[in-house]
Amino acid sequence: MQVREGMSSVVLTVGSGHTLRQAAAQMAERSVGAAVVVDPELPGPGILTERDLLQSIAQGQDPGTERVADHMTDDPLFASPDWSLEQAAVAMIRGGFRHIIIIEGAEVAGVLSMRDVVRCWTDDGASCEVPAPPQIATA
Repeated sequence: MQVREGMSSVVLTVGSGHTLRQAAAQMAERSVGAAVVVDPELPGPGILTERDLLQSIAQGQDPGTERVADHMTDDPLFASPDWSLEQAAVAMIRGGFRHIIIIEGAEVAGVLSMRDVVRCWTDDGASCEVPAPPQIATA
């Protein structure tokens, strides 16, 4: 299976001048764990992830004043839609991250997350029965 089959082709983009709060609100609204950062002053897109937001808050920084530019990864790994999911998963594990920006030509074509990889493998490539999620009792 190729990356193009598992990636999210609808990509949330934010500017490097946005506050972390603005970026987090957009990420929460769209239920995504990363936003691609576009800035004409940068050589290419960057990425802001949930982990970046969490680290800022853990350091006591104010998400209402901190800027995306100061917390994003400005040299992320890029992948081609033609990569295999295995190749992308290995790159994520070795790099210690959970999102890859997918580039086709000179354009952002999508984002692949570790969750996307797992979804593909359990829906399509699972070699064993995937159990149903446990039922949670309510009082």
